[in-house]
Amino acid sequence: MIRVGIAGFGIVGRRRKECVDRHSEMRLIAVCDQLFENEGQFDDGVKFYKHYAKLLELDLDALFVCLPNDFAPKVTNDGLKRGLHVFCEKPPGQSVQDIKNTILVEKTKPDLKLMYGFNHRYHHSIQDALSIVHSGELGKLINLRGVYGKSKLVTFDQTNWRIKREIAGGGVLLDQGIHMVDLMRLFAGEFVEVYSFISNSFWGYDVEDNAYALMRTPDGVVGMLNSSATQWRHQFKLDLNLEKGSLILGGILSGSKSYGAETLTVIHANLEFDNGDPKEVMTRYNQDPSWDFEISEFASCIKKNDPVTKSSSQDALRTMELVDRIYSSDLSWSKKWNSP
Repeated sequence: MIRVGIAGFGIVGRRRKECVDRHSEMRLIAVCDQLFENEGQFDDGVKFYKHYAKLLELDLDALFVCLPNDFAPKVTNDGLKRGLHVFCEKPPGQSVQDIKNTILVEKTKPDLKLMYGFNHRYHHSIQDALSIVHSGELGKLINLRGVYGKSKLVTFDQTNWRIKREIAGGGVLLDQGIHMVDLMRLFAGEFVEVYSFISNSFWGYDVEDNAYALMRTPDGVVGMLNSSATQWRHQFKLDLNLEKGSLILGGILSGSKSYGAETLTVIHANLEFDNGDPKEVMTRYNQDPSWDFEISEFASCIKKNDPVTKSSSQDALRTMELVDRIYSSDLSWSKKWNSP
């Protein structure tokens, strides 16, 4: 059994517990959260503490880090130094330097597995779309457009740390939009040209409520992104246009259930006959096993001693570097981003 500890027992930490409990080769030993009034043991035998240092004193194999952005890198590094495999939620920190520092620690522990929680990669719709792109049946990718938006910056009632730049580092782009940034990299590769506008003109917090980006890869694939906290009707949409058709990813199954049905629409273009109105085939996904798939991937890497190839530290670094370029390309916002 892989003996697990969870640092941070809020909404995400509790959801990770459910995944661990369902996994046949994992056993949760202890959790920690600063909001616990005391220390003790739950009815199921799981211990609970106020400070993560108590977890590091236990006989664990793996640590799940579900903490705010300012503290997650330190706990990730301490877990690795303690000899634990580590799964850390996104983002990997407040800045590119945070993940670079963690990679330096990771290199001193080559036998340990480090994985990041870019959960959207594991949704069925994303996996099916990626298979179609890789198959080549629709030709090469031309461009992609992504919108990921919600109606406010603070979505979890018990905390407001996401609007405090000294803790969060960034706003809606770093917190939620990073998923779309990661997916656009997954489909298109690395973007080398970036132009952006960053704004906090509506909510007025010290972090952004909108990020708009126009990006291009070395081979000419153009990506357009809007990460928004003024999207009154919550929206997830990613359009991929290829030489012989399109893929439209709409909606995403989430805990809030506010982004609509998760769908993948496949369009095979026939320029001679369809006159801009081609046939479409839509698949609707009714279940979200992505959290369990993610945990199974992590457990498999540990048990088989396989390298982490999905959501690795290098993926986290490249995604954070692109987030950094989006922030920094707006010169009016660059100083704010680079001086937390």
